[in-house]
Amino acid sequence: MKKWFQVYKAQTSLFSIRRLMQIFSCLIVLFIGLKFYLFVTQLEAGIIPSFERPPGVEAFLPISALVSLKHLLYTGEINTIHPSALVIFLIICMTALIVKKGFCSWICPIGLLSDLLAKLNRLVFKIKIVLPFSADLLLRTIKYGLAGFFVWTIFFKMPIQSIEQFIQSPYNRFADIKMLHFFTYISDTALIVIFVLFILSLVIPYFWCRYLCPYGAVLGVVSFLSIGKIKRNPSHCTNCGKCETKCPGLIKIRQKEHIHSSECTACMTCVQTCPEKKAIDFSIYPGNIQLGQTATALILVLMFFMGIFMAKVSGKWQNQITKPAYLRYVIQSTMPMDSTGQIDPEKMEKMMRAMKNIQAQRTQMNQSVKEKGD
Repeated sequence: MKKWFQVYKAQTSLFSIRRLMQIFSCLIVLFIGLKFYLFVTQLEAGIIPSFERPPGVEAFLPISALVSLKHLLYTGEINTIHPSALVIFLIICMTALIVKKGFCSWICPIGLLSDLLAKLNRLVFKIKIVLPFSADLLLRTIKYGLAGFFVWTIFFKMPIQSIEQFIQSPYNRFADIKMLHFFTYISDTALIVIFVLFILSLVIPYFWCRYLCPYGAVLGVVSFLSIGKIKRNPSHCTNCGKCETKCPGLIKIRQKEHIHSSECTACMTCVQTCPEKKAIDFSIYPGNIQLGQTATALILVLMFFMGIFMAKVSGKWQNQITKPAYLRYVIQSTMPMDSTGQIDPEKMEKMMRAMKNIQAQRTQMNQSVKEKGD
């Protein structure tokens, strides 16, 4: 009884720490998203925001990050259009060198959603649905195909001149606003796709993460170089198979002593599930240093904190696009024309209201300057 109580206690501790980490990360993402939404809303009203645009929103611009990475490799400089996109991408890749795809199971909001859907799956379906090996392998090639396509196109097909043109293009400069509008003005087609992915992820746990996420594919490749790995000790293993039954990555743990799989997210579900002490652990090599849930969480937090801190100190965190430039783009993108080329009264009224707000701001600024001069 004492032994099982210790196992249960360890499971609860691990579960709570990882889940709290996921919830905390999700709250940060929601805060950044809300702040950026308010930033763009003020721009659309013709008002230059009094607060700065949150740089963290660039975490959702992976293509811009890849383009910036090639630019960095060619020029040795981080471009000033979306610098935090590259910084965040590099931090995430660095975490994969220590805790494998820990970002996916500890920080990514989609990882949290996938965990919750997997729990719902166990409540709704009595039988665990696992695809045949051939179908599973074929579907897993999709995410690597998508990641490979972007890497090949950007790093091998685009010359440096095209890279620089893309970085300075309006499409890339204001990709953050386009990304926001994808959700605020979401199309019926996008809604249907999201709904289908939601259902698939409910029926087949971790469907998006396992088969479609190109970001996870990149991290999976990088994680082959990780110094941290799940290790199984055959002398303590009773071959009960509980670790494999609970593993979200469907990894055949009992067949190996060291898990090199690109599907391992360092979630440590196998560690918390195993009823035998010292049979499975997550260790860093060389030195065979065992990492628990607290150490893993601290490593991820410190790596993000230090990476962002160094980016801020070096001036490579906030982009150099001015608020007036954002405002001009928003006004131009809301020109009063509908899809048929006719004047749209609603858009015309919105643009006129924005122009009045801009004029009022200019008048207020001129009066402030004049009062200071007097």
